Amino acid sequence: MVALGLMKKNVKKPWIIAILGKTATGKSDLAVLLAKKWDGEVISADSRQIYRGLDLGTGKITKREMKGIPHHLLDIADSKKQFSVSEYKNLADKTIGEIISRGKLPIICGGTGLYIDAVLKNIVVPEVPPNKKLRKELEKKTVPQLFVILKKLDSRRAKEIDANNPRRLIRAIEIATALGSIPLLEVSPPKFNVLKIGLDLKDDELKQKVHLRLLSRIKKGMVAEAKNLHKNGLSWKRLESLGLEYKYLSLYLQNKITKNEMLLSIERDTWQYAKRQATWFKRDKKIKWFRPNEKVKILKEVGRFLKIDLSKRKK
Repeated sequence: MVALGLMKKNVKKPWIIAILGKTATGKSDLAVLLAKKWDGEVISADSRQIYRGLDLGTGKITKREMKGIPHHLLDIADSKKQFSVSEYKNLADKTIGEIISRGKLPIICGGTGLYIDAVLKNIVVPEVPPNKKLRKELEKKTVPQLFVILKKLDSRRAKEIDANNPRRLIRAIEIATALGSIPLLEVSPPKFNVLKIGLDLKDDELKQKVHLRLLSRIKKGMVAEAKNLHKNGLSWKRLESLGLEYKYLSLYLQNKITKNEMLLSIERDTWQYAKRQATWFKRDKKIKWFRPNEKVKILKEVGRFLKIDLSKRKK
């Protein structure tokens, strides 16, 4: 482990590492590896892992997998309530400051592009209060109808959003209706020296990983997890609105679809989600892309960024 002394007074912009990319590419494992080598702490950037109780369905890292590395912004929100990008940014900024004050290296890790951009590019989505009347009208619409409405209001956001998630579609329509579009406002220059490490796999490899991961989660008790969430007060409607796995787990537990339909739907929607993630990250030319197994190349890249000579570093 290398202690970086990140709080030196002559460091105007602290270092921060970002590990991002599509789902199922091994981001969490890499974050732990880098944190072990460079005395870091990990900040999660996942819009569903913030919720307590959403563990297997979101692929939340376990205590064992953390290997003693502190992880932040996991299990911080009630799954019955919505959690905004602005709330995430405020907490992430505070957490990063605390990590730096301890002389540690902040490592932000996740696949929610909007969360990552909000922190690293120092941008903010304007707060728009809920419009109960509009929501009531929109809740009567089908998911495809909601997507068409959003596309007319804000085609850019429509390309990036989870088109199968009614909660996100309704919120996006709400913001676009109030503001004319969903702007991202850069409030000031970026506050950090950032190295963005992107992980990617070939399509066939990723599809296989998604398939095997789903089978593993089912075996570990993902259906029981969803059942317990409902038993503890999470409505079927709210469970469905959390998207991907939870949407189809909810439908399956209500006997609206078969187990096979649930599995096929989760795989299909996860793959579509991965493509949306790729679209989002593709816009950022500062991301340095690697395959998950290129650990040596990644370590050298991080070493160059932190100006550490790996050949002279003690093992």
